[in-house]
Order: sequence, then C-alpha cells, then structure tokens
Amino acid sequence: METSPIPVVTVQTAPFEDQRPGTSGLRRKTAVFEGKKNYLQNYVQSLLSSIDLRDRQGCTMVVGSDGRCFSRTAIEVIVQMAAANGIGRLVIGHNGLLSTPAVSCIIRKIKAIGGIILTASHNPGGPGADFGIKFNVANGGPSPDTVMERIHQVSRTLEEYAICPDLRIDLSRLGRQDFDLENKFKPFRVEIVDSVEVYLQLLRTIFDFGAIKSLLTGPDQLKIHIDAMNGVMGPYVRRILCDELGAPANSAVNCVPLEDFGGHPPEPNLTYSTSLVEAMKGGDFGFGAAFDADGDRYMILGENGFFVNPSDSVAIMAANLQSVPYFRQQGVRGFGRSVATSTAIDRVAKAMKLALYETPAGWRYFGNLMDSGRCSLCGEESFGTGSAHIREKDGLWSVLVWLSIMASKKQSVAHIVREHWAKFGRHYFCRFDYEGLDPRTAFYMMRDLEAVISDKAFTCQKFAVGDHMYSVERADNFEYIDPVDGTVARNQGLRIVFSDASRLVFRMSGSGGGMGATVRIYAESFERDPERHNRETQVVLGPLIAIALKISNIHERTGRRGPNVIT
Repeated sequence: METSPIPVVTVQTAPFEDQRPGTSGLRRKTAVFEGKKNYLQNYVQSLLSSIDLRDRQGCTMVVGSDGRCFSRTAIEVIVQMAAANGIGRLVIGHNGLLSTPAVSCIIRKIKAIGGIILTASHNPGGPGADFGIKFNVANGGPSPDTVMERIHQVSRTLEEYAICPDLRIDLSRLGRQDFDLENKFKPFRVEIVDSVEVYLQLLRTIFDFGAIKSLLTGPDQLKIHIDAMNGVMGPYVRRILCDELGAPANSAVNCVPLEDFGGHPPEPNLTYSTSLVEAMKGGDFGFGAAFDADGDRYMILGENGFFVNPSDSVAIMAANLQSVPYFRQQGVRGFGRSVATSTAIDRVAKAMKLALYETPAGWRYFGNLMDSGRCSLCGEESFGTGSAHIREKDGLWSVLVWLSIMASKKQSVAHIVREHWAKFGRHYFCRFDYEGLDPRTAFYMMRDLEAVISDKAFTCQKFAVGDHMYSVERADNFEYIDPVDGTVARNQGLRIVFSDASRLVFRMSGSGGGMGATVRIYAESFERDPERHNRETQVVLGPLIAIALKISNIHERTGRRGPNVIT
C-alpha cells in the first residue's frame, strides 16, 4: 500500500531576544531548550534560514551530538525542520553520536554545506545542566562571526518556522531512510552512518599506525590509561586505540556515553579529571589522557601524574611534527595560537623560521589561516589543538601525535617535556576562572580595567611584589585583523606585556551556558635557566597574579575570595 506524502507545516512563532550565538554556538540550560515553547525550533529555523535558499535546496548537511540529555529529541526536531526547509540529505551518526572532529571530517569528505553539532562541550549535561547547538560551515569549521551575526539577525524577527511533524527516523538503524514530502519533487534522505569509520579512515592517512601499535603492544609496551569521561569519545577510544592500535581493553575507562556524563563535568583538567590523575599518580601507567564531552579537547598526563600544560603541549607538538608522516609529506607551514595561550609556540616558530599567528579565542579564527595554506598547527590554552586535516580542534588526533612522538623519540612524557624546556626555555602558565558572575558587574569591571591600562601613564608603571619588579612594556585591548580577508575582531582581551616577557591577559568568556558571566585571568612567566624549570607554577606566578588581582579589583568588585577553577 502506497503511503501518502508527509505534510510540511508552517507554525507561527515569536522571536526570542537571547538567541545570539556565542564563541561555540548557542548554549543555554537544557530546561530552556526543553521547556520554552518553540525555543529550539526558532533557533534551528534561524540557522537554516541563514543559508541562502539557492544553496539550501537539495543540499547535504551533517548532524551529530555528544550524547547529552535532550540530544535525541533535538535531532528529531532538526530532521523534521531540515526536511521542511528543502535540505536534500542529512548524514547523522549512529544513535545520534558524532564527535566534533568527526563532524568536521565528514563535512569535508562528502562536501556538505555544513553541520549541526549538539554539544555544550565541557559543560555538564543532564536535565538541570547545559545544552548547546553549534553550526559548522562548509570547510568543516565553526561559523565565522559573519555567519553567527546572520543567524542572530534572523532570530530577532522570526515569525514562523517550517516543520514536518509526522516525519520519524530510527537513529539506531544504519543505512538510508527515504521520505516523500508534500510538494517536493525529490525524496528527503537520511543516512545513519557509523560514528567512527570515516574519521578512522582519515587518521590512517595521517599517522604510522604500525609504529604506534608497536609502542602499545611491543616488548617495552607503553601502558596507557584513557578516560572518555562518559562523553562521545568512548566508541572512538575503543575502536581506534584498543581495537585498531592494540591497547588492552582495560586501558580505556568511562567509555559508555551517558546523558549526564556520569554526573561529572566532562572537562579534561586537573580539577575535574581527578580519577585519571589518581590513576596516573600510582605509577602503573606511562601515558594518560582524558577527553571532553564532544572530543575536541584533551589533557595529557605522564607517569606519576606529570601534567602537560596545554600551551606546552602545542609547542612540543610543533617542535616534533616530523614524527608524524602527514607532516613529513605535506611539510609544515605556519603555527597559530589564541591570544590567551602562552607564547611557548612562538619560540618554536622562530627557531623553525615559520610564521606565527596570534588570534582571538575561538577555533573559528584559525579556519581562514588553514584554508589559505598559512597554518599547519593551531592551539589554545583551553586544552584544544588541531591541524589542517580538519577545521576543528581534535583531542584524539592530539593524543596520537603525542604517541607518535613517544614512539619516535623512545622517551617518556616527562623526558620529552623537560628536553623541550631545556632547548626553548619554560613558560610558566596558569588560568584563573571566575564563573557565574553577575554580567553587569563583570562588564563594568572589565571596562574600568581597560581604562586603567589604556592610560598613557600605565605603560611606564612598575610593580614591586616581594623581591620582584615588573615593568609594563605595553598594554592594549587585543584587536585581530584577519590576514586573509581583512575582517577585524575588536575587544578580544586585555593584554599587559612586561619587559621580562611576562604577560597578563583578561577575558570575558563567550562559551558559558547562559548562567552569568565568566572572567578569565591568564598569567605567563618565561624562564630560560634550566636550574629553575622545576619550580611550582603557582609560586612562580604568584607575584603576577597579585598584580592582576590588584589592578582589576576582581575580588572586591565581585565579592569572591578566589577563582572557581585554576588550570
């Protein structure tokens, strides 16, 4: 019996005033998306309408999620609305799961017009926690500012959305599902694909899997401990590190994706990855790593819990890219880092006579640099590193780079890091996060701080803290001019650079879940003398932090006694 075509319905709605996407799309409490009538539908329609109608008709898009609470419901709505808005084909991960790097990979592989990723990254998941929608464009990378502004403008005047409420898909069934729609000449197609396979194929072309497998299985086997933090990375870790590269199955923990990530924030840092830290401190493992919910961030630990600072990690990768076949074949161009990331990679770039690009925070700023062939490796202090193989930061790729370096040098994590410090000097670095601040208080504090550092007299100022004297060399509000298309991004962080190359950076973060503002303070101090490379980071940076607290008055202005998180 022939089934009748599925109707396309137009639903009247009213705009929401709070749908401007942030650094990583639109993040709000799960209850907002779930409970506010049409909130999700409005944003999805705004996103789809931001794509030119001629490009949208019959095009292919990718959809994936990190498995957090509300993802399955949201995917169903996105499928229904994509069909009604003329999208020709959706490629969706099995059970709705795709890591952010895998989405970028698939977009590029199948030449899709873009992809929708349901994630709030390292933010907690669950009914009382956070949810997010992120749109990646045709190069596989996050939406640039122009696209996000277009989405926001549509959202402000939206009066209706189109949907096929009777369309139902089965996310658990691999393969194609075709649907006939009213007034549509071609059927709408949904393809449910293996979450790992396309991404795994790409990694095989980048790395020497044989060398890594020998490292993990040979007579001098490196014992590893990998924590997927109950996010999307579980299937990737099991399939790639265990099945493909031979690591024992018990090397990987927390590999079942859970809607609430087991009740813990899926954030790979020393504060939230405590089970990994404890496991590594026991001395049984030579390499440890954790991933965030959507798999674009990572943390590396060596034997006995030796912590690799993310800013050091990207610099060490940069200095050792010849350990990876992809870079031996493709060559290495320039490097990129965010303004908040330490300048450790700058010294590597200088030694290699390569360009170094300093950008605002947010991976979208690296897209043009990579597309134009200027950059081979980019990194952020927030545990994100990636290369031109895709247009996202990539946690598992970063782990495989580290394992490649260890296989090539036959050295431990700590040995590799200390050898790097001996050659280039050590950049002591830390970040203070003040979360959940009153937005007005945070705004005025940053405004007043900018007035202080913009005063001409400030650039001559000296700060004495204990036996340390810091002389301000320059201070500004960071402004970025894209070397490819000339677009300008202003107000990207307050920078203070001292005469000894120490730095302080203050930023208001744009990646929260809509619950107050986050102010981040970054401190960096360079030490050339190897005899002084084993000091406690907080002891070294204490004087700089004291200066930061004094000039910002952050404790007095916010009523806080200290930061929520120190990284």
